[in-house]
Amino acid sequence: MYPIVIFDALREKIRDTDSRMVKSKAVYIVLGVTQEGEHEVLGLWIADTEGAKFWLSVMNELRNRGIQDILIAVVDGLKGFPEAITAAFPETTVQTCIVHLIRHSMNFCSWKDRKAVAADLRPIYQAPTAEEAGRQLDAFDEKWAGKYPSIAPAWRRAWTEVTPF
Repeated sequence: MYPIVIFDALREKIRDTDSRMVKSKAVYIVLGVTQEGEHEVLGLWIADTEGAKFWLSVMNELRNRGIQDILIAVVDGLKGFPEAITAAFPETTVQTCIVHLIRHSMNFCSWKDRKAVAADLRPIYQAPTAEEAGRQLDAFDEKWAGKYPSIAPAWRRAWTEVTPF
């Protein structure tokens, strides 16, 4: 049983052994935090792309290797990822990584507004309760909806995975 498990993938240049060409591939990383607070690398996998279908196979492998339960799974905003986790670990609470959500939000901003937008997002993810976070998101939306109408809806779509922790 792991209280927290972090799931992520990186894009890395890897030389293909068959074609001898260097290709960009997804390196899947699973990092578990034990009950004592120690970090354990639970696995590394390499695939051509990142996708929820591959993550489901990772979940099943972790289950088959003896992991019985995960309290909180920290993930990026990949579509279908929460469903892949709960298919193998139904009682797991899925938490979207705030860094990934902020980075996604910054994709909608011009460079000159990034500092101000990031500062206005901070009260949302630092709020002491989900209700207060909702109020802060509404305030953010009132201020920035005219200029960046896609940011607040992105947070609302991920809300059930943003608020658990």
